[in-house]
Amino acid sequence: MVTAAKTVSQVGMHMTVAFSVMYIFTGSIALGGVAAVIEPICNVMLMPVHDKVWEKIRYRINAREKAQMQVASQKTQNA
Repeated sequence: MVTAAKTVSQVGMHMTVAFSVMYIFTGSIALGGVAAVIEPICNVMLMPVHDKVWEKIRYRINAREKAQMQVASQKTQNA
């Protein structure tokens, strides 16, 4: 229930910000409304791509850290 409320709150915030920014720049309620609808749609479409990119970044960082730990462990054993 809390997760759903948070999601609805986030969508509402995005729509409000998109509308406000577009209205401030153009003075048009219609363009503000269009921006308020398009912005959350774009977020929904692009968020999975964003998450996949960060998953790959995390994987590379973890692999690099693991390799560094193995090198350090080998140096300790050889010493």
